[in-house]
Amino acid sequence: MKKKDNLFLIGPMGAGKSTVGRYLAQKLKMKFYDSDQEIEKRTGADINWVFDVEGEIGFRKRESRIIYELTNKKGIVLATGGGSVISSKNRKYLSSRGIVIYLNITIMKQLVRTRKNNNRPLLQNSDSIQRTLEDLAKERNHFYKSISDIIINADNYSPHKIVHNIIRSLNL
Repeated sequence: MKKKDNLFLIGPMGAGKSTVGRYLAQKLKMKFYDSDQEIEKRTGADINWVFDVEGEIGFRKRESRIIYELTNKKGIVLATGGGSVISSKNRKYLSSRGIVIYLNITIMKQLVRTRKNNNRPLLQNSDSIQRTLEDLAKERNHFYKSISDIIINADNYSPHKIVHNIIRSLNL
């Protein structure tokens, strides 16, 4: 395993990146950041508002600036947004500045986990959430795999078990 100071969690919406990231940072005594929460904190508005006003392109620009800034920190755990890997710049920042951990999850589990969450702009106006998740997976899964140092199955495990599996994979 390459020696890096940062741990970056990537994967689709509903994979548990934020929940796992908080717990992982706590266990490893590291600082936790969530790129979506940082965007909300800095804009003073939720992600849906940013998408509504600036569109996905505007949101992705903000996201890239945040990821650039946060990946320059040392000793952090960062939970990224599911679409952050679309940007080649983001992929470069993540892969060169930390250990990238891909939380892999099935579409069926995503459906269960995202069903009641209204803070997912790409699912808001979807006629078929399942089809939208499938399309996003086709677009993004190869990016997740291409930059990941560790792939963790997050499908049927508790956040505590996922963190245990990550720590074991890191040989800590």
